Amino acid sequence: MAPNVIATDLSSDSLPMPKDLSNLFVPSMRGPIKSAFKSVMGNPTLAMINMAGGVPHPNTFPILQLQATVKAQKSTSTTRSESMLLLDKTRRSQTTESLDELLQYGDGCGADSYCNFLYRHTQRVHNPQYADWGVIASCGNTDSIGKAVALFCQPGDSILVERWTFPGTLSSLRAAGVAPVSVALDNEGMVPEDLDRACREWSGSTPPRAVYLVPTGQNPTGATMSLVRRKSIYAVAQKHNLAIIEDDPYYFLQLPEFVAPAPSTAATADDSINGTTATVSAAASDYSRPQSLVPSLLSMDIDGRVIRLDSFSKILAPNLRCGWITAPRYILDKIQILNETTTLQPSGLSQGLISKMLNEVWGMDGWNAHLQELRTVYTKRRNMFIQMVEKHLAGLVEYSVPMAGMFVWMKINFGSAAADQTAMPRLLDAMKKCGVMMAPGMPFSSNGPSPSDHYLRAAFALVDVEMFEPALVRLAQAITGISGRAPTASSDSVKVSLIVPTRTSVTAVNSSG
Repeated sequence: MAPNVIATDLSSDSLPMPKDLSNLFVPSMRGPIKSAFKSVMGNPTLAMINMAGGVPHPNTFPILQLQATVKAQKSTSTTRSESMLLLDKTRRSQTTESLDELLQYGDGCGADSYCNFLYRHTQRVHNPQYADWGVIASCGNTDSIGKAVALFCQPGDSILVERWTFPGTLSSLRAAGVAPVSVALDNEGMVPEDLDRACREWSGSTPPRAVYLVPTGQNPTGATMSLVRRKSIYAVAQKHNLAIIEDDPYYFLQLPEFVAPAPSTAATADDSINGTTATVSAAASDYSRPQSLVPSLLSMDIDGRVIRLDSFSKILAPNLRCGWITAPRYILDKIQILNETTTLQPSGLSQGLISKMLNEVWGMDGWNAHLQELRTVYTKRRNMFIQMVEKHLAGLVEYSVPMAGMFVWMKINFGSAAADQTAMPRLLDAMKKCGVMMAPGMPFSSNGPSPSDHYLRAAFALVDVEMFEPALVRLAQAITGISGRAPTASSDSVKVSLIVPTRTSVTAVNSSG
């Protein structure tokens, strides 16, 4: 792939430049950093006969053409349910590189057409409030987290994180020798007063330089920060000069208020709920109205202290292994070097497919229609799942209705067995015997696992909705067998717990979930 540049802002003359936070970088990231080749040879010019790199000739690439059929979006001009895209070995299309370019080694930024679309998307959705920002390709948010943390933390350092957080992040921190410092959560996510307390009362030799958080559809609790909460978190970060790592893979899965399905449709699952139709069914019209999204931390960042991590994993497909990072240009320059010493960039085939689909087949309007369709599907799934929780788990669990994402975080009410340190392990064993799996809260704990972590994270995204009820009936049986308590009669309205939820999931816990 031909060398390219980070898609970056060139037109914001009236906006301020970002603050220079390079003093927060670990020593190895300060100052100019170049690859070994570039530091000696510089960049080749067109007049040079370039024999420096171990780069194969594209004539040896056996893939001549790549053709894919993708869903058409209602907002596009076509009336068909499918659209074709084609990538050719040597010919560029209107916006997208040729296969020879996509399959060749590139730099640590990503394909031009891929990054340029994501720059326009970011500008349209988040409209950063400072100049000289840009986007760079990533291999998804797990990849991005490790690189963002590496800018600000070295072995022996600490980073501020939510009380319950993504196990993949905790694993990355452990592998890097970085200690997570737990900050309290409530039903709106990280508590700004506790973040401020953690910074004020810091007694370590090296003060924290960064805070990591998931502000929307938080994993595992499902909490979503309000606009007021986000502003408060940002103000604390300004007060203590923290970089904010905004991990936001569920941002476009924001959901409206919970509305119980009507009795005539509550037990019915059409294909649009199970995610198999090309268009949203007429029955989904109540869920498909455009909804305003809570502004991101990036959108209110006037200092350039937010490193925003986005991913296609939850909004296109996980194993495309594609995402993007948005930050000031000087920060992206460092991440580019980290990319060039690790992953280089995502698969050229994945970038090419995404670029062609978003730039030429769907366009920005089709992309927005796809995101709205996802919210429709997840809203209906969430509502049906909550209805089944109320029907079968009333009195057995405490929970909050998620306003984004794909998780319901439940605290198990063990009753008189709550003090029993074996209650949670026994419950997990009983669930296996009953034939239902959810993620226990312990792996999500930034304080380390404890037998008193009586939480489960249920993921309502994958299984067919017809399985919601049998899954929760089995869970109720397992809980009753440990606690001796039977479910109470279903209430007329959903009880929203005031207790901070902990995580558990219907799928096995792994680094991707």
